Amino acid sequence: MKLKMLFLGLVSLAINSVMGATVGYTVGIDPMAGAIGANVISAVGGVMNMVPEGVVREGVLVEVWTGELIKYLRRGLEATFLDGIPDASSLANNDVIHLVDVGVDPDVLVNNTTYPIPLQALEDTDKTISLDKFQSKVTPITDDELYALSYDKMTRVKESHGNAINDAKFAKAAHALCANSNTATTPVLVTTGARDADTGRLKITVQDIINMKRSMDKLKVPSQNRRLVLCSDHVNDLLEVSQSFKEQYNINRADGTVGRLFGFDIYEFANNPMYTTSGNKKAVAATASAGEFQCSFAFYTPRVFKCTGSTKMYYSEASQDPEYQRNKINFRHYFICMPKKADAGVVMRSGYQANA
Repeated sequence: MKLKMLFLGLVSLAINSVMGATVGYTVGIDPMAGAIGANVISAVGGVMNMVPEGVVREGVLVEVWTGELIKYLRRGLEATFLDGIPDASSLANNDVIHLVDVGVDPDVLVNNTTYPIPLQALEDTDKTISLDKFQSKVTPITDDELYALSYDKMTRVKESHGNAINDAKFAKAAHALCANSNTATTPVLVTTGARDADTGRLKITVQDIINMKRSMDKLKVPSQNRRLVLCSDHVNDLLEVSQSFKEQYNINRADGTVGRLFGFDIYEFANNPMYTTSGNKKAVAATASAGEFQCSFAFYTPRVFKCTGSTKMYYSEASQDPEYQRNKINFRHYFICMPKKADAGVVMRSGYQANA
């Protein structure tokens, strides 16, 4: 028994050292100092008082793993359609942001000769926005798993929760960047291509992409920083009919983009929102009925923003669960992406013909 406790204690010491050294390297301090510091924190917190409990705790330095998840979530934004969007995270307070702080713009007078200059109240003055809350479901990890796997198991759990949260974040962001329905300032266009024999969906064409450009031109959206996010159906349609699109697609996939066409920086996303046959946007994660398909959408990046709030890890120890002797872990994360004002984007939904 003493030998087992000594062995498990050494395992705990080694893992804390690895974690501490990793964190030290990340923040720019001597990795050795980080390793020593992690073990001191563990010892002071009672992490190694009893080995069976300690080995559970050693891999669950909550602050460390919360930081690891935050870095993982941040990396998840790279080379995606959210990369490069203005970041207002520094303006968030208690996971709330004021839209006026994000930069809603007034009208500009050119060569004005009339005074006093007219007053203009910004429509979104002091509009408070609560960040979306993303919570992963709880993952149980038994003591037996931690004894055998420990660091590798925790890494896998962290990555799984990070992937799930990022998937939800991107789906919610895409949904927010698409108009609810067709209006003069939020065009929702319809594809005009050939009918897919299996689904009745009308495919997107190159002319449809040009029509999206024309709609943004009419909205007086600047020609730079236009971004087009294609759903998988529309990507496949264009691969069938456009050689230039196919060439860019094959070349540029390594950096997360598809290419550039008609003034759009093009991205692909597999979870774009769906529209009804009458042209209304469905809820996030809604299931499709007959004739309903994912859309593609375009937006002007300076006219939208993203904001990351707090991230918290929740953890309960196996010692509090005598029946199952399992630890429980999940995360809560706040994030939002939305337009500052809905006047610089366009949606292309797929048309539908029930019969050929």
